[in-house]
Amino acid sequence: MELAACRYVVIEGPIGAGKTSLARELAQRLHADTLLEQPEDNPFLARFYDDMTRFALPTQLTFLFQRVDQLRGLAQLDMFRRPTIADFLLDKDPLFARINLSDDEYALYGKVYAHLKPQTPTPDLVVYLQAPVDTLVDRVHRRGVDFEQAIPADYLARLADAYTRFFYHYEDAPLLIVNSERLNFIDDATHLDLLLRRIADMRGQREFFNLGAS
Repeated sequence: MELAACRYVVIEGPIGAGKTSLARELAQRLHADTLLEQPEDNPFLARFYDDMTRFALPTQLTFLFQRVDQLRGLAQLDMFRRPTIADFLLDKDPLFARINLSDDEYALYGKVYAHLKPQTPTPDLVVYLQAPVDTLVDRVHRRGVDFEQAIPADYLARLADAYTRFFYHYEDAPLLIVNSERLNFIDDATHLDLLLRRIADMRGQREFFNLGAS
């Protein structure tokens, strides 16, 4: 895997896995543009964590519209523009919908998703960050976003499990599955160096990176 030749790289993972931090650090290292989720622009998100049943559908549809709008510019991705590092994969969007919506709401969401989903390039690489649920909970609490403090641990557990199942079947792009429990890409530059070397060593369509593993 020659990372310098990649035009579109996606970093994914559940809440607290560190995907946005890694996307920013990787973009800075590669002189790439970022395409980041904008949870602060979703007016329903804080209310969703207070009352998930009531606000799941507007929260989910707002994120869907937002992500589709962000991705439309990638339809013209070519070799002459700077690479793009994103912290979300649109194909994963229904994962949240399936967890949070009732059957009728999910059917409506599915129709909207199918209608809106843009023709975007397939990522050259997807990096999927995993971490134990206790680590996700601790990171969410430590970053101190007010409305995130109400996220139940069992919700993060269901979300992490859904991510595992989704990426178990994912075959659209080369995939590096990373155990991020012991990685700190912000405070320890050597961790990013290790990840970059691991990406460079990729030979298969699906590989793993676990710090300290042989």
